[in-house]
Amino acid sequence: MTIRLRPHHLLCMLTFVGRGYTQAFTENYIRIAARLSAGEDILVVEGPDDVCAPMLGEADHHCLCDSVTERDLKAWQAVEALLKVPAGPGASIRPDTDFLKRMREAFSAGSIREGCARCEWSPLCTGIAASGFDGVLVVPLDG
Repeated sequence: MTIRLRPHHLLCMLTFVGRGYTQAFTENYIRIAARLSAGEDILVVEGPDDVCAPMLGEADHHCLCDSVTERDLKAWQAVEALLKVPAGPGASIRPDTDFLKRMREAFSAGSIREGCARCEWSPLCTGIAASGFDGVLVVPLDG
């Protein structure tokens, strides 16, 4: 199987420690983190993805907002510039040790955080990166 992620969730997965908008959202993301950690491939998609799924039934979800679409574009561009491979809709990415290491190094340095602009979770993610990514749930199978 393949996990469908929108571009800015390529950044979010780096610091996910089991906190989220709702219990359903968090439980879903924990399952996705386990699948990513087991080496399941990522298919980058446009718009709502597997992480967004529990939010789509709620009246005030933000998954379709222009600001989130803007985060996707910025994340896509930053990740593509870092990895020198396609990272936009249709791209396939394997979340292996090298991918996570390079992404986390760049995230810590702030060089790929354009997609985090105006995100309410940004302070939490900054703290997690500063801790050396202590407690994150997406860890490579081979790492």
